[in-house]
Amino acid sequence: METLNMSRKERNRLAVVEQVKHRKLSLREAAELMVLSYRQAKRVWRRYQRKGDAGLVHGLRDRPSGRRTDPGLRARMLALYRSRYADFSPTLAAEYLEREDGLKVDHDTLRRWLVEEGLWQARRRRQQHRQWRERKACLGQMVQLDGSHHDWFEGRRDKAVLMVMVDDATNQTGARFFEEETTRASFETFDGWVAEHGVPCSVYVDRDSIYRCERAATVAEQVAGQQAQTQFGRAMSSLGVELILANSPQAKGRVERRNGLLQDRLVKALRLRGISDLDGANAYLEQEFLRELNGQFTVAPASPADVHRKAPGNLHEVLSWEEERVVQRDWTVAWENAWYQI
Repeated sequence: METLNMSRKERNRLAVVEQVKHRKLSLREAAELMVLSYRQAKRVWRRYQRKGDAGLVHGLRDRPSGRRTDPGLRARMLALYRSRYADFSPTLAAEYLEREDGLKVDHDTLRRWLVEEGLWQARRRRQQHRQWRERKACLGQMVQLDGSHHDWFEGRRDKAVLMVMVDDATNQTGARFFEEETTRASFETFDGWVAEHGVPCSVYVDRDSIYRCERAATVAEQVAGQQAQTQFGRAMSSLGVELILANSPQAKGRVERRNGLLQDRLVKALRLRGISDLDGANAYLEQEFLRELNGQFTVAPASPADVHRKAPGNLHEVLSWEEERVVQRDWTVAWENAWYQI
């Protein structure tokens, strides 16, 4: 046995027992240097006398672990990974192997196998430093809303947008598919959140034209000291919900990171279930996916209080389009180049 094949501890022991061999140290002194009891040192010395350097090498060196996975089971898991989960991360693949195929393996073990087989390469993400913002303390204190544009169905249908709402305190998530990111999509997403949780205190959004009004304030708004509002902004104001406009995508990082997680996990889940339409995707979101996602990724808030408020009875009237029009003397109203008789 070559010294270079020994561990550092074994090489240190070799240097000590050689001193014993040349009678420069007593066995009791050697035991203290090796941090062993005298009886253990005698066993080490006897193995060295019988086998030489090899006697100091651990007896289980180069022998398979008693806890190793059966090679046949490992081969089966890797075959499933190649056939069904080839673009899954080791963590997600391990979850699906257990849930869908009944094969349990630790994600770190699976990662090691995939690296050995050349099926996975470790990726390091370098992120720009940004100032950290503490989570809100209570459920419902602030929710973040965003539309995630992505090829959710991987070409099986046209691209769609997933409207996502995330509670800042807990990561509790709500989501629904729409053809486009519109005011109506925002209204329906908010309505779904309110139906399940109640009215939040504030909503954090980007500076899309759905949420930020581009026109100048009217004279009546200026007199009333009000800013020009979009339909969504007007609805939030009527509900007493503070509408917060983010200055950058990174500012609403909670929902942006959730979008990234959904673009990874949800896309693959839809593929495995063969879902290619919005109705089927929304049903799967409501009945299965979001329940599992929230069960796995929701965190406990700093405060147990839930500050959502009860929804008003006229919620659907509030979440609608309002336009001011003057009733003419003949009791007609003009709107979008058409006249309506009252």
